[in-house]
Amino acid sequence: MQAEFDALHRNNTWELVSRSSTQNLVGCKWVFRNKRHLNGLIDRYKARLVAKGFHQHLRWDYTETFRPVVKPVTIRIVLTFAVCQGWSICQLDVNNAFLQGTLKEEVFMLQPPGFVKKSFPYHVCRLKKAFYGLKQAPRAWYTELRVFLLSLGFVNSTIDGSLFIYQKSDSTLYLLVYVDDIIVTGVPLQS
Repeated sequence: MQAEFDALHRNNTWELVSRSSTQNLVGCKWVFRNKRHLNGLIDRYKARLVAKGFHQHLRWDYTETFRPVVKPVTIRIVLTFAVCQGWSICQLDVNNAFLQGTLKEEVFMLQPPGFVKKSFPYHVCRLKKAFYGLKQAPRAWYTELRVFLLSLGFVNSTIDGSLFIYQKSDSTLYLLVYVDDIIVTGVPLQS
């Protein structure tokens, strides 16, 4: 729990503010999971702080939730093409992906259980970053990633919003995004 809490602070996820009667307060809870090795033995214990998004109200603390989800046919086509071309395929998992997305709406959350600041016990967290459990978190993360990839020269596919293509001279890269998992394949730039 402490490691998760420290990561949230390093990412500047929220700031403590005074509570007011005009705020819609979103609760939060700790979710625990055991990460295991392939042989079934416990590798580590994982704790994640999750917002109770069901406390949110449409047009009050969120507006849009839609974000593209990669189509299964797109995955099959890209992977088939990569195998036929003999390209390497890499899979990436982004740690704390949702915390990279910046919130556009004002969202207020109760302080995490077990980590209420003693000097400000009645303050609440004004969230700056998307947070696991919030209705708009996947969209905020996707938007942040999309803007970054476009700035690098990738082009967003018009057929599937989760497919990004980079082409420059002899280099072609395909990047498929599924929430916080990314598949990369293609012909890298020759040096």
